[in-house]
Amino acid sequence: MAEKTNYKFSVAPEKVDFMLHATIESLCSDLLNVAGVDAKHNGISADVLMQHNRSWVLSRMAVEIDRQPKQYEEYSIDTWVSPHASRLISPRNFELLDGKGKQFGRAVSQWCVIDFEKRMPVSLEEVDSLFEGKFCDTPSPCETPRKVRGIEPTIVRRHEVRYSDIDFNRHVNTMRYIRMMLNTLPIEYLTENRPLRLDIHFAKECRLGEVLTIGYEQRDNLSLFEIRNGDNAVACTAAIEWR
Repeated sequence: MAEKTNYKFSVAPEKVDFMLHATIESLCSDLLNVAGVDAKHNGISADVLMQHNRSWVLSRMAVEIDRQPKQYEEYSIDTWVSPHASRLISPRNFELLDGKGKQFGRAVSQWCVIDFEKRMPVSLEEVDSLFEGKFCDTPSPCETPRKVRGIEPTIVRRHEVRYSDIDFNRHVNTMRYIRMMLNTLPIEYLTENRPLRLDIHFAKECRLGEVLTIGYEQRDNLSLFEIRNGDNAVACTAAIEWR
């Protein structure tokens, strides 16, 4: 069985907001960067799958943040891969640790492999050989991503997908979805630096040139989001629970 792998970070000025704390977006970005680097280190990265016309796609993710570290603060991220949750879902886990090794955040992500031509998920049995000896038996540090349904937006904004929004899979980058959602929130929700949990679920791809609608609804301590693509189909839903 594999062990956790640790990656070190510092809160650079470009990662902070005007309160000089790491943004939610930047912390989530570091998590996904770690996922990519660790996958490459272990021979299970997207560039390996691309040799067979396959790639990884993030399906769901849950992130819990107890606090947002300050500018220049050092921290690290532990990551590990759990055995497949189903024939289509591969879980990857994360722990965020401060400079003294104390946990201040945790996350679990669920990934699937897609066929580039069909743009559809394929069974993980097709890539099982890549995972030999790569699984870690440490339990996931937080609850698996929750379903987000029944959103009735009270605020709707629009965003046209441009060059800077798309990633190597040629669809909207995960961090752009999170940025669009956060930009709909009242500013006070983003300045209090209180514990939160983010659940995000991706349903359809959004591509260059599409005009997206970002819907937002507030229910007590729960911020709900729904992003629809150019065909008005739900592409992404998310919830932030403010604790």
